[in-house]
Amino acid sequence: MEDSRRAHVTVVGWVCTTLCLVSHAAAFSQGASLSACTDMMPRHLRVQLHSPGNNYVTVHTNMSFYFPGNKVPVTVRSTRDFMGFLLQARKVSNDEIAGTFVFIPPGSKLLTCFEDGDTVTHSDKSLKRNLSFVWKAPDQPIGDIKFFISVVQSYFVYWAKIESAIVAQRGQN
Repeated sequence: MEDSRRAHVTVVGWVCTTLCLVSHAAAFSQGASLSACTDMMPRHLRVQLHSPGNNYVTVHTNMSFYFPGNKVPVTVRSTRDFMGFLLQARKVSNDEIAGTFVFIPPGSKLLTCFEDGDTVTHSDKSLKRNLSFVWKAPDQPIGDIKFFISVVQSYFVYWAKIESAIVAQRGQN
């Protein structure tokens, strides 16, 4: 009797652990959670951060400056497939998230970290390589910005806060 009870407890414990792990991993297959807004770090189990200098992903724009209210195209290019991402524009002066995304590619969705559409994440776990976005600067001056992307290659490997070159603010509207 004692052995069957122990076996039952072991099986129930294994089932609970498995279900918890599966549901935790599946939760991120539809995008980053709001808990990643501030530090842009994935919340997966046992993830391994890789050095930003050794990544295979670049984020850039063909504009070196913008005016308040401008739309800025942003391109993410990768030499390898990745599953997930989190993209934001941030003020150089204080690292605050700024502006909104007005165009996003298929397989992605808008998040609201501080204001509607200020962050983009993946909406499915399909493999991605090259993505195009359009970011809209606020109508009021905010200063120079950089784009930052965190990329998840797999549930266990990621690169955090890969940054673009500075996009300088020029003048008023």
